[in-house]
Amino acid sequence: MIRRIVVSFVICCFSLGVPAAQAFPSSDDTDYNRARLLGYVLLQYLKANNFSQKKLDDALSRDAFGLYLKQLDGQKRFLLRDDVEKLRTYADRIDDELITGKIELPEVSVAIVDRRTAAVREMIKELLAKDFDFSADETVETDADKLEYCATEAELKERWRKMLKYQVLNQYLTLLDDAKDAKAETGGKKNEGAGSGKEEKSPADLRKKAREKVLKSYEDSFARMRQEKKSERYDRYLGAVTRAYDPHTSYMPPTSKEDFDISMKGTLEGIGAVLREEDGNIKVESVKLGGPAARQGQLLAGDLILKVAEAGGDPVDVTEMRLRDAVRLIRGKKGTEVKLTVKRQGMPSFVIAIVRDVIQLDDTFAKGTTLTDEKSGKSFGYIKLPSFYRDFEQHGSGERARTSTDDMKAELKKLASGSISGLVLDLRNNGGGALTDAVDIAGLFIREGPVVQVKNGLGKVTVLSDEDPEVYYRGPVVVLVNQFSASASEILAGALQDYGRAVVIGGEHTHGKGTVQMVLDLNESMSFGGMEQYKPLGALMITIQKFYRVSGESTQYRGVVPDIILPDALKGLKTGEQYLDFALPWDTVNPVPYAKWQSPAPEVNALKLKSSERIKDDKDFAAIISDGSRLEEHRKKTLQSLRLDTARKERESAQAALKLKGVDGILSVPGSAHGASGVGGAGKRGLFCFRPCRRPACSLQVRMPVFSAVFEGRPAQNR
Repeated sequence: MIRRIVVSFVICCFSLGVPAAQAFPSSDDTDYNRARLLGYVLLQYLKANNFSQKKLDDALSRDAFGLYLKQLDGQKRFLLRDDVEKLRTYADRIDDELITGKIELPEVSVAIVDRRTAAVREMIKELLAKDFDFSADETVETDADKLEYCATEAELKERWRKMLKYQVLNQYLTLLDDAKDAKAETGGKKNEGAGSGKEEKSPADLRKKAREKVLKSYEDSFARMRQEKKSERYDRYLGAVTRAYDPHTSYMPPTSKEDFDISMKGTLEGIGAVLREEDGNIKVESVKLGGPAARQGQLLAGDLILKVAEAGGDPVDVTEMRLRDAVRLIRGKKGTEVKLTVKRQGMPSFVIAIVRDVIQLDDTFAKGTTLTDEKSGKSFGYIKLPSFYRDFEQHGSGERARTSTDDMKAELKKLASGSISGLVLDLRNNGGGALTDAVDIAGLFIREGPVVQVKNGLGKVTVLSDEDPEVYYRGPVVVLVNQFSASASEILAGALQDYGRAVVIGGEHTHGKGTVQMVLDLNESMSFGGMEQYKPLGALMITIQKFYRVSGESTQYRGVVPDIILPDALKGLKTGEQYLDFALPWDTVNPVPYAKWQSPAPEVNALKLKSSERIKDDKDFAAIISDGSRLEEHRKKTLQSLRLDTARKERESAQAALKLKGVDGILSVPGSAHGASGVGGAGKRGLFCFRPCRRPACSLQVRMPVFSAVFEGRPAQNR
């Protein structure tokens, strides 16, 4: 939930209490002076506005250092243990550096990293100059968290040898698969090897080509590292400081307007995904419903993008790459294809081909339909709400703006006119949006009353209420959620649960983001003379408030726990607020008085028992549980074999897992349209998912008898 607020005011030396020497640095180094000035200004904003009220002290300095070290070498591929210890002498000095304006850590760290990078580059060239022995019984650890920094250069070289061997092995297997596919396409004719029209290559040739590809990828990566500007080193340092306050507070460096919008929204127009940088990786935060990636159906939140390639081109390694540089590679003209090499927890890397397109915004709006249970003959309404959208700019200009609330009203009116026996409100994968609409949509189902409490950093609690007495739908309601339901989704689900207005069904918990951010344009704040040379300065996203349910419980960290929990093959994924560094804790405030929905309420305990019995006796749910257990084992297995025969078998096993019976693959966006027959007919893919299936990415598998049981005994008009 982000409030986009542009703050314009004049900051002068007197109002900040900054000595002139600090506000107007005397050094001739523009980048250094800009960093000193930015550091001080950021601290003023954080001190005055950040919800956590953390003090800039040695403890916060050590937290910031940990984040900074991860940014420098999160994969532990370059720095030696002595290098880290040398840098660690600055761990509790970052606060002093920012206060005094004597910033040293970025320059010291870059000098060390540059030296190590040059040495590693030579190691890589040497190691890739000759073939690897893929018959040796060796393994490589792929989880950096389980590794220590190397003590010596010899140990570091050995780490790189195994890592390069693993990468070449995977590249070699890919080339073998490509050659096999190409041969199949030509009917087994010779001289058509590897799909290139050239003579079929021998295994030795393919292994050489694999080494060349890996080397080129690293050479490209080193070239990008050499192009890094000095200002970017300081920006990385300042970013670590801000994120030490909480995971949603961050300094956003300046870029072109297009890149700035990307850093603000994280939305890639080319494929329709929200990305972020995490420990040197490009991570998929969410997949935009209706976008090319969602329609293709394989990219999933939590995936790491390792490489990017144009169709027919060589993959470019984006590990350790800046987000905006990765964005430029992924984006492209409508109709062109981009291939992403993706890593998912516990699985070998695989390639996803996505045809770029303009995101169809219409697919992101609320949509409804009517479903009929063949056994009972009852009809049920279904509404998919992808986000809590609102055109703030148009609304601010006084024009009639499209809102999720208005669309929900329209869908409810259409469904209610059909004498439905109950309503299913689908909030799966809904990452939030406008707080106003979360409150207003809750009001469509209840009479007047409080919906959510908001507390600021000073402890002041404000209650946001529905003040419209009209109820747009009075019948029984089921709310569907999953671990990707966040922010405003959690407010709505929690409110309807607290009021006894709906039965919430989903995985073990929702995402757990219970905070509000605002964005400060630092260019607007620096409007006094003498500072123009340091612009553009970027922006600061800062957490200012925290949400609480009417019951007094926070949605932060824990999320909303459904009334009925169904099997979820993705429950082992480390997705949610509780897995983020320095996430704000769960807590409570005083509850507020509210009148529960006066109607025959569902017997939740009885429903839980019936659900448990159905799950136990249903072969589809049993398959989901089995798939989840298998994937959990895969995720735990981070030690990978470097033997060709073993790696080939594991690869084949993983590929088989991607082709489960009856579905296109297990990687589709949760809640996509497989099993959509009878739900609007053909052409409605991308909206609905009701039949139980074995696709682990579908974090909730349900069918109409489940809803019939939930709605059983509840009158359609229950007020």
